[in-house]
Amino acid sequence: APPEAVAAAMCEGVRDLGLAPSDAANRFRARVALVREAGEDLPDMGDAALLEGLEDWLMPHLAGVRTAQDWKGFDLLPALRAMLDWDRMQRLDRLAPPGFITPLGRSIPIDYSGDHPEISLRLQEMFGQTTHPTVAGKPLRVTLLSPAQRPVQTTLDIPGFWPIPMPMCARTCAGDTPGTPGPRTRPKPIRPCAQSRAEPETGAAEAAAARCTQVCFAFSRIICIYRSTKRNM
Repeated sequence: APPEAVAAAMCEGVRDLGLAPSDAANRFRARVALVREAGEDLPDMGDAALLEGLEDWLMPHLAGVRTAQDWKGFDLLPALRAMLDWDRMQRLDRLAPPGFITPLGRSIPIDYSGDHPEISLRLQEMFGQTTHPTVAGKPLRVTLLSPAQRPVQTTLDIPGFWPIPMPMCARTCAGDTPGTPGPRTRPKPIRPCAQSRAEPETGAAEAAAARCTQVCFAFSRIICIYRSTKRNM
């Protein structure tokens, strides 16, 4: 059979089998849908619209696809991306980028599947972020993680987060992974040893030695915290 006839038959088969897009294809479709909602002129990539127009956007990419098994291994993403010309792709990447660049220069993938686009990253990676990140006019839902990758806070307002909740989260991080606190934690105050309070005269030397040991330990801990924080950043 001519390749065009095979491709046309496959389009009818796809209508029966369904689209079955990959995770990457679904993320791309979600980005397009978000930018469409913001008023940009982008094609409708919902299931109904795609199935209706298979001959226009999918058929040119079906070369070599002849069976249901072939279709299961087919990646829709290149065909979906081909629906956008260069200008539209540039607008999509600008308004709804695939990732968020942290102040440290690392790209964090953006999840567009929920009501709000969302990112999850370690709290330390947002140090220096003074404005709340947005995509297509919507604020990102930011889930801040401890160094052990446990959620400690979710926020839609990074500037409002730093002054008040930050010390609490820093204490949570410090308890989660000792030696890796946030920037506003302070070492516990050094208390006089019990012997120096009970026996101020006879235990003076021992109390002084104990205090000296405590002070040295505190400074060592501060140095370890500083080095660990720099390494994690």
